[in-house]
Amino acid sequence: MADRQTFDLRAEIVDALMEKVDTDPYPSNTMLNYIEELMTPDELPRYAESLLRRIHSDKFPSIPMIARLKRLT
Repeated sequence: MADRQTFDLRAEIVDALMEKVDTDPYPSNTMLNYIEELMTPDELPRYAESLLRRIHSDKFPSIPMIARLKRLT
């Protein structure tokens, strides 16, 4: 982590949650909601790509996941 002067708690939270979402087969809606509340426009592509990978890899993608991704457009 960075020193006290450059520490960005918001970015650290988003990064930690994104790592969980990338590895958890069923990320919670709460985690996804927190990411969406805290992420900046620069973080949106990483998040959208993570959701899109899930949709591509699932034989029967989650309709709520598709709707969540659609809301980001």
